[in-house]
Amino acid sequence: MTTQAMKRVDPATLRRVICAASIGNFVEWFDFAVYGFLATTIAQQFFPSGDASAALLKTFAVFAVAFAFRPLGGIFFGMLGDRIGRKKTLALTILLMAGATTLIGVLPNYAAIGVLAPALLTLIRCAQGFSAGGEYAGACAYLMEHAPRTERAWYGSFVPVSTFSAFACAAVVAYALEASLSPEAMGSWGWRLPFLVAAPLGLVGLYLRWRLDETPAFQAVAKEHAVAHSPLRETLKSHGAAICYLGAFISLTALSFYMFTTYFATYLQVAGGLSRATALLVSVIALVFAAAICPLAGAYSDRVGRRKTIASACILLLVAVYPAFLLASSGSFLASILGVLMLAIGAVLCNVVTAVLLSETFPTRTRYTASAITYNLAYTIFGGTAPLMATWLITSTGSNLSPAFYLMVIAVIALVGGMALPETSKISLHGTDSSADSDTVVRATA
Repeated sequence: MTTQAMKRVDPATLRRVICAASIGNFVEWFDFAVYGFLATTIAQQFFPSGDASAALLKTFAVFAVAFAFRPLGGIFFGMLGDRIGRKKTLALTILLMAGATTLIGVLPNYAAIGVLAPALLTLIRCAQGFSAGGEYAGACAYLMEHAPRTERAWYGSFVPVSTFSAFACAAVVAYALEASLSPEAMGSWGWRLPFLVAAPLGLVGLYLRWRLDETPAFQAVAKEHAVAHSPLRETLKSHGAAICYLGAFISLTALSFYMFTTYFATYLQVAGGLSRATALLVSVIALVFAAAICPLAGAYSDRVGRRKTIASACILLLVAVYPAFLLASSGSFLASILGVLMLAIGAVLCNVVTAVLLSETFPTRTRYTASAITYNLAYTIFGGTAPLMATWLITSTGSNLSPAFYLMVIAVIALVGGMALPETSKISLHGTDSSADSDTVVRATA
C-alpha cells in the first residue's frame, strides 16, 4: 500500500467529491423519477389508447426496457473505469445521460409523428439506461475511495441522499405543474419542462467532475502498474460468488426503492383513489423524509457493521410492507403518509448499505466493473420491472395488496444472500491483490 493511498483526504476535498459524485446521480434519478411521476401523462402522449390501463402498462414497459441496457452500460463503463480511471468515465456518463434526457424534452408525440414517437422514446430511454449503467456504481466507488475507513457508510449515504432528493425534486416539479397548468397545457408542453432541466444540470456536473483528481486508490493501483488488463474476465473468474450474494441483497434494494419512489405515486391514485396532485404531495413528504434520514442510516451502519444493517433492512421491510400497502390503499391522506414512511425506513437502510457494499465487496482493480455488473443486473431484474410487475399483479389477482407479498418474498431471498456476505465495514479499499481480496469477500464470517 502506498503512502498516497494511506493518506487521509482533507475535508474540503471530500466536500467537493461528494458534490461531484452526487450531481450526476441526481441527474440520472431525476429523469427516471419524472418519467414515473408523469407516467399517466406520458401514456396519453405516446401511447394513445381507449384502454387507460393498457397505455399505462406500455409506458411502464418502456421504463423497464431501458433497464435492460443498464447491465451492458455497466460492463462497458465499468471496464472503462477500471482501465482509464473513475474521473474520466464519470465525466462521460453524465454527459450522455444529460443529453439523452434533454432529447426526451423535445421529442414529438404520437399525434405529430405517429408510431415513430414511441419508437424514438424507447430508443432514447435505452440510451439513458446504457449511460446510467456506469453512473451509480462509479459514483459510489469514486466517493468510497476518498472516504475515511471508519466513516464510509456515513459519507456514502450522500449518494442515496442525492437519489431521494432527485425524486423529491421531481415530485415537486410534477406537483407544481399539475397544480398550475390546465390538462391541455400539461399535455401540450408542460410535461416537457422537467426533462429540459437536465441540460444545465449536466453541464454543471461535468464541470465539477472534470476539476477533481482521480481517486487515491486508483492512483495507487496505476502507480504500481496493477491496473486490470481484462477487468471483465477477471471479475467473472474471481468474484462470481460475491456477485451472487450481493446481487441477491440488492434485489431488495432495487424493488423497495422503486416501489417506494416511483410506483407508489401511481398506487395511491389507482388503489387509494387519491388525486394525482395529492399522491405527488404524499410522495414529496416521504422522499424528503428519506433523504433526511440517509446520514443517520450511514452512521448506524458504521456503528453496527454491514451484516447487522442488512438484517435490519430485510426484517424491517418484511414487517412493514403489508401494513404500508394497506394504509396506502385506504384513501386517507394521513394514513397514506404513514404507510409510505413505514416503507421508506427499510428502503433507506437498503440503499445506504448497498452504496458502501458495492465498493467494499470488490478490490480496486476490478471494483468498477464488478460493482456495476452486480448493481445493474439486480436493478434491471427487480427495479426496472417493479412498476410493471406491481401493475400486472394487481390486474391479474384483483388484489391491491399483491405487490406487498411480492416484496416480502424478495426480502427473504435478500436476507439469505446478504447474510452470506462477510463483515467489510473496516477493511481497506486500497488493496491491489485481486485474488486475496476476492477470497476474503466470498468467505462469510460468523
